[in-house]
Amino acid sequence: MYREKKLKKPVASFILLTNIIFLPLFCLVGAIHMLGFPTWAFDVMFCIAAWSSTFAFAVLFKKIYPGQSLIQFVKDKFNNKLKFSVILSAMLIQTFIFLMIVFLVSKNSEVDSIFTVSSWEMLIYFFFKNLLAGPLGEEIGWRGFAQIELQKKHTPLMASIIIGFWWGMWHLPIWFTTGLVGIDLIKYIVFFMIALMSTKIVMTAFYNLNQNLIIPIIIHQLFNFFIGLINGNLLELIMYSAILYSVVAVLLIVINPKNVLYGKGDTNIVNGKHYMV
Repeated sequence: MYREKKLKKPVASFILLTNIIFLPLFCLVGAIHMLGFPTWAFDVMFCIAAWSSTFAFAVLFKKIYPGQSLIQFVKDKFNNKLKFSVILSAMLIQTFIFLMIVFLVSKNSEVDSIFTVSSWEMLIYFFFKNLLAGPLGEEIGWRGFAQIELQKKHTPLMASIIIGFWWGMWHLPIWFTTGLVGIDLIKYIVFFMIALMSTKIVMTAFYNLNQNLIIPIIIHQLFNFFIGLINGNLLELIMYSAILYSVVAVLLIVINPKNVLYGKGDTNIVNGKHYMV
């Protein structure tokens, strides 16, 4: 009986294919913008491009997990009962960071409004656009698969650093659409990578406390949504985010609640279950 070979380097294959799929989709997003298509067409195409990691994982799934069901794999990531304390803690931390950034930006801002939206309709549209263009499209592949796969061989903290780096590098084409050049662009890239890798550590800590993919989806959504709400200098926004999220990440590393990041209680997560190393 024929059995499909498993990939020897599934995470590396996933990262490579994610970028291969993303680049032409991103170029199409740029073409839609330059050709003057309606905003809704741009937003739809941008959302599709954001799902490149999910597309890559779906293509590779049978070679990574022969004999398993992709649908069941995804369902398993949402099976565990959500813990209100975990969700509330993560949301309060991010709300505090948001308020801190608003305070810092407002001190230097000369614009009429500190926020980018002016109506409830715009707020709702912006919320769901961000949800579709980020967390829902990225978390199944980057967190649901790649992070957990690496936790079979590395501590959750090390896996977070590795995935955080490559997740940040996946955004590389977007860096050159910011309008920043020279030293400002370099600063933006550095702060961007610090912000994403720090956020990745925060995601891992809270995910391992609850083991439900809703947790990183919420954290990812609030990160994107809160930054997008603030009407400020892009470089300042990413700098403040990098500083504040890195402080939270360091605190979590030091506290290491329930040994979710490293130490004597290092945990590998396989099929939603903890295995002590």
